[in-house]
Amino acid sequence: MARVTVYATPFCAYCVGAKRYLARRGIPFDEVRINLIRPGARDRIQAASGGGRTFPQIVIDGDPIGGFDSLRALGRSGELARRLGSPPAAD
Repeated sequence: MARVTVYATPFCAYCVGAKRYLARRGIPFDEVRINLIRPGARDRIQAASGGGRTFPQIVIDGDPIGGFDSLRALGRSGELARRLGSPPAAD
């Protein structure tokens, strides 16, 4: 299965939603929690996510897909399963 990374901030409802979405479907992921006070953290995440400036930012095998809405759209279309190399799960 592909490697999924979720870049998230504390207390972010969309971040929580994305992590729950993945967990409910049994999709393992790595969470990178961003402390916005740490110098350069946002710049590093923006580079890893292909320019995304909001959170969460989700990356599958190094390919940035965007945030929670993009994740759900990929799930609905079946593209998420294809990228993960797994059978489609119900959305």
